[in-house]
Amino acid sequence: HVQLVESGGGSVQAGGSLRLSCSASGTTNSGYCMAWFRQGPENAREGVAQIEADGSAVYADSVKGRFTISQDAAKNTLYLQMVNLKPEDSAMYFCAAAKIGFPSLARYLYTEWGPGTQVTVSS
Repeated sequence: HVQLVESGGGSVQAGGSLRLSCSASGTTNSGYCMAWFRQGPENAREGVAQIEADGSAVYADSVKGRFTISQDAAKNTLYLQMVNLKPEDSAMYFCAAAKIGFPSLARYLYTEWGPGTQVTVSS
């Protein structure tokens, strides 16, 4: 198993930026794909971005061009750079891991989850 802990959340105004980090520990070399999900107070948890071991990434349409997912394998850390934030981006953001070898933001595929970090964007 892999343990995940997110950090970097906070409160910003619309148009601002944040960078989320996710530190992974445990069996991190076991072929996991990593992703970010988010969940607002009245919404279902939705996939935001996923990155595979070769660096290829997929994004939800709502964040394309504004969010960038990346990873530093040496540090076992996943990142989500968010720019031009909007109030609708406000949510709890979760780091997740899945043993898959294809691009997907389907929640049911992800078996490992962090506790989340809150992002609040004010207008």
